[in-house]
Amino acid sequence: MATSIIEEQRNYHEEYERLVDAMVAEKLHKTTSHRENINSQHRAYYLYERLQHCTSELLRNYTDKDGVRKREIDQLGGPNEFQEFYNRLRKIKDHHKKYPDEIAAPMIVEFMDLKNQREEPDEHEEWVEFTDEEGYGKYLDLHECYEQFINLKHSSKINYLTYLTSFDRFFEFPKDKKLNADYKKYLRSLQDYLVGFMKRINPLMNFKKETDRILEEFEDQWSSGNFPGWSRDPTSAMKTGNTLDLTPFDSPEELASLGLDRLKTALQALNLKCGGTLLERAQRLYSTKGKALNKIDPNMFARNKKNKDETEKQREVAMIEAYVYHYTELLSEQRQATRENVERKQARTADEVDEESDDDLEDGSDEEEDVVPYNPKNLPLGWDGKPIPYWLYKLHGLNLYFNCEICGNFKYRGPKAFQRHFAEWRHAHGMRCLGIPNTAHFANVTLIEDARSLWNKIREEKNREKFQKETEEEFEDSHGNVVSRKVYHDLKRQGLL
Repeated sequence: MATSIIEEQRNYHEEYERLVDAMVAEKLHKTTSHRENINSQHRAYYLYERLQHCTSELLRNYTDKDGVRKREIDQLGGPNEFQEFYNRLRKIKDHHKKYPDEIAAPMIVEFMDLKNQREEPDEHEEWVEFTDEEGYGKYLDLHECYEQFINLKHSSKINYLTYLTSFDRFFEFPKDKKLNADYKKYLRSLQDYLVGFMKRINPLMNFKKETDRILEEFEDQWSSGNFPGWSRDPTSAMKTGNTLDLTPFDSPEELASLGLDRLKTALQALNLKCGGTLLERAQRLYSTKGKALNKIDPNMFARNKKNKDETEKQREVAMIEAYVYHYTELLSEQRQATRENVERKQARTADEVDEESDDDLEDGSDEEEDVVPYNPKNLPLGWDGKPIPYWLYKLHGLNLYFNCEICGNFKYRGPKAFQRHFAEWRHAHGMRCLGIPNTAHFANVTLIEDARSLWNKIREEKNREKFQKETEEEFEDSHGNVVSRKVYHDLKRQGLL
């Protein structure tokens, strides 16, 4: 039966008020288990989506662009209001005569069902789908992404447990191997899974705000050339091609004496425009004397469409990596729990696996137990959920805590966890924030000051190992004497050669 605009608005207002009350009740309700918490969030998200729809429909009706609401109000308030009333009443009676068995469920019935689901949760209730491996949002299930990773052409063949630790370390992958279609497809799959998993366990998150934050941080890092795995060396352009040392030349006219071809190769080595007359080329090259590449006028650089397309491809791949970095950090707890769960499964015997499968069939759910085991010494829990023996606790040194300043003063329990954390995401992220590569040189370094001093020392040693033109480049004079570059140019200026 067709309803009037006024009745439709009244219905939306009623629905709006009930939705607000239900959302408040859902927010104030205290959940007692992981499953119940996720279901509560999805109920709240469902109510929020309905509230948005209800608000948009009310706004559309009150805007009344087609004038239907105004005409209906004029009919109800016009000179024939009684006739209009009885006409509407007759339509209602005719409808119920035509459909006498039609059942009209009041709106309160639906909200009572939501209230019952909230106050008396069913252990089998599922508002969102998870795989068995995910444990209803407790763990990550990266097996498909792992299969794609080990099938990449230049990837290392590692096991699943190692992959869980290192799947976000894209900066260790060769840059020239990242532009193929298989690697990009793998990144897309990883990004889609992590974003989808976050939407399933936290549907109320503002994903638009997170996307804006990712793009903003990515643009800052990419423009400055500091994005992990894609850093640009400002002197890289000078390492290829036939570069020219401009120190001996004091004017563009002296450069012009080298000829068109030599000036062209020198300009190409710097990726500068190489056209024009001899004097124009000399002036363009001489203007770069004593300047770094980032200080040179951008209009002087050659526009290479091939390089531009390659840069766009690199930027697209790096942006996907930025998404994975961000959501991996947000899912750090689930990632750590997944590692521990996989280790626990690998350590069980076949009898223990069969016993757990039988328990799952009997219980019918994987809900957390409400009974807290007796644990006065706060010992870690084993795979069976009970405290491990005290002798095992002392044997593994779990009574010792190790602090790491690079990880934000995070404390690691036991020497094994402490040694292992140097290859994990938290320590690698801390090293990236310091601008230091997480290599084997920094093993067992936990203080920020020590890491920086060691990095400065390593860079100084690398700089000393570089080829120094002034002192190491050798020249031969007309008499066959071998001298250094500086001595040779000094003798040449004095006219002694």
